[in-house]
Amino acid sequence: MSEVSTSVEGRVVMITGAGQGIGRTYAKHFAEKGAIPVIAEINGDKGDAVAAEIEAAGGQAMAVQTDVTSPDSVGAAVAATLERFGRIDCLINNAAIFVTLGRRPFWEIDLDEWRAVMDVNITGCLICASAVSGPMRDAGSGSIINISSSTVPQGIPGFTHYVTSKSALVGMTRCMARELGDANVTANAVMPGMIETEIENAGRNDAGRAAVIGHQSLKRQQVPEDMVGTLLFLASPAASFMTGQSICVDGGAAFI
Repeated sequence: MSEVSTSVEGRVVMITGAGQGIGRTYAKHFAEKGAIPVIAEINGDKGDAVAAEIEAAGGQAMAVQTDVTSPDSVGAAVAATLERFGRIDCLINNAAIFVTLGRRPFWEIDLDEWRAVMDVNITGCLICASAVSGPMRDAGSGSIINISSSTVPQGIPGFTHYVTSKSALVGMTRCMARELGDANVTANAVMPGMIETEIENAGRNDAGRAAVIGHQSLKRQQVPEDMVGTLLFLASPAASFMTGQSICVDGGAAFI
């Protein structure tokens, strides 16, 4: 029997929104494990800075300025990745609008804000997954990891547009798994809990943080590094027979 490998060494991993916050953490940890992160980030300077951090630490990375809502921009990022590395082994659909959103009931959500959230959080994921699906299907392997949210099973109030977009991502992941299965390409969703980063969160205060932690089974603040193990597993050969699943990584705030 062949050995099951959890290694991501040498794998080309495109991570959207990796110029800051959680995505930056993902990129750095994948690089530490020998993967080659492609930082698909709308802010070119931030993307370049993360790539420089990784290379200064001895890793390999590439930054590509990318607007996930633009098929042309995403297509150019995929083409640049294929030109340099010849393949894309994994896509992590991480880019999303959340921390800039104020907390309000659904009937007070501005329609333009609603549409912007949907455009990035769900349509952007579709655009990116569509762009990498061709190379992955041609290669007969690949992994798509969609970052959903544990706000979905909890139905967290005050962010109906965000929760709705992340709910749609779960359904989209299941359809992708069905449609990509014949090509041996997997699609899974991961549901983080409340994660603190260097980015100021407009909808969060100390009382809210305490309430969330109090609801968790594990009574501590979740940090970006808590997500890394699950993502490394899903991007590795060890997860090659796992697809269409949604995995909560939230300290036991939601059970699904």
